Amino acid sequence: MPIVTTSSRGQIVIPKEIRKKLKIVPGKKLSIKIQNDHVCLTPLPDDPVDYFCGIFEEKDSLTQALMDQRQKDKDRESKKTAG
Repeated sequence: MPIVTTSSRGQIVIPKEIRKKLKIVPGKKLSIKIQNDHVCLTPLPDDPVDYFCGIFEEKDSLTQALMDQRQKDKDRESKKTAG
Protein backbone atom coordinates (compact mmCIF):
# COMPACT_ATOMS: atom_id res chain seq x y z
CA MET A 1 0.00 0.00 0.00
CA PRO A 2 1.59 3.27 -1.11
CA ILE A 3 2.00 6.01 1.46
CA VAL A 4 2.06 9.71 0.50
CA THR A 5 3.10 12.80 2.44
CA THR A 6 1.26 16.11 2.32
CA SER A 7 3.15 19.26 1.43
CA SER A 8 2.96 22.47 3.45
CA ARG A 9 0.10 23.49 1.11
CA GLY A 10 -1.86 20.26 1.69
CA GLN A 11 -0.89 18.76 -1.68
CA ILE A 12 -0.13 15.09 -2.30
CA VAL A 13 1.29 13.18 -5.24
CA ILE A 14 -0.82 10.23 -6.37
CA PRO A 15 1.59 7.34 -7.00
CA LYS A 16 2.27 6.55 -10.67
CA GLU A 17 0.80 3.02 -10.56
CA ILE A 18 -2.49 4.37 -9.20
CA ARG A 19 -2.60 7.23 -11.74
CA LYS A 20 -1.96 4.74 -14.52
CA LYS A 21 -4.61 2.27 -13.34
CA LEU A 22 -7.26 5.00 -12.96
CA LYS A 23 -6.16 6.88 -16.11
CA ILE A 24 -5.46 10.07 -14.18
CA VAL A 25 -3.56 12.44 -16.47
CA PRO A 26 -2.61 16.11 -16.03
CA GLY A 27 -5.77 18.22 -16.01
CA LYS A 28 -8.04 15.27 -15.08
CA LYS A 29 -10.82 16.33 -12.69
CA LEU A 30 -11.38 14.31 -9.52
CA SER A 31 -14.24 14.30 -7.06
CA ILE A 32 -13.16 14.38 -3.42
CA LYS A 33 -15.38 13.49 -0.48
CA ILE A 34 -15.15 12.36 3.10
CA GLN A 35 -16.62 8.98 4.04
CA ASN A 36 -16.49 8.44 7.79
CA ASP A 37 -12.79 9.06 8.53
CA HIS A 38 -11.52 8.46 4.96
CA VAL A 39 -10.90 10.70 1.98
CA CYS A 40 -12.18 9.29 -1.33
CA LEU A 41 -10.89 10.55 -4.68
CA THR A 42 -12.87 9.52 -7.76
CA PRO A 43 -11.85 10.40 -11.32
CA LEU A 44 -14.68 12.16 -13.16
CA PRO A 45 -15.58 11.27 -16.75
CA ASP A 46 -14.03 13.49 -19.41
CA ASP A 47 -17.46 14.03 -21.02
CA PRO A 48 -20.20 13.58 -18.38
CA VAL A 49 -23.04 13.85 -20.91
CA ASP A 50 -21.57 11.14 -23.12
CA TYR A 51 -20.77 9.02 -20.04
CA PHE A 52 -24.33 9.11 -18.71
CA CYS A 53 -26.13 8.77 -22.07
CA GLY A 54 -27.78 5.40 -22.30
CA ILE A 55 -27.29 4.32 -18.68
CA PHE A 56 -31.01 3.48 -18.50
CA GLU A 57 -31.17 1.46 -21.73
CA GLU A 58 -31.31 -1.82 -19.82
CA LYS A 59 -34.27 -0.68 -17.73
CA ASP A 60 -37.89 0.14 -18.57
CA SER A 61 -38.36 3.60 -20.02
CA LEU A 62 -40.06 6.00 -17.63
CA THR A 63 -41.06 8.17 -20.58
CA GLN A 64 -42.71 5.21 -22.28
CA ALA A 65 -44.51 4.25 -19.07
CA LEU A 66 -45.84 7.80 -18.73
CA MET A 67 -46.96 7.85 -22.38
CA ASP A 68 -48.71 4.49 -21.96
CA GLN A 69 -50.48 5.73 -18.83
CA ARG A 70 -51.53 8.93 -20.60
CA GLN A 71 -53.00 6.88 -23.46
CA LYS A 72 -54.97 4.75 -20.96
CA ASP A 73 -56.27 7.94 -19.34
CA LYS A 74 -57.34 9.32 -22.73
CA ASP A 75 -59.09 6.05 -23.60
CA ARG A 76 -60.91 6.02 -20.26
CA GLU A 77 -61.97 9.67 -20.66
CA SER A 78 -63.23 9.09 -24.20
CA LYS A 79 -65.34 6.11 -22.98
CA LYS A 80 -66.90 8.32 -20.29
CA THR A 81 -67.88 11.01 -22.77
CA ALA A 82 -69.07 8.53 -25.44
CA GLY A 83 -71.21 6.42 -23.22
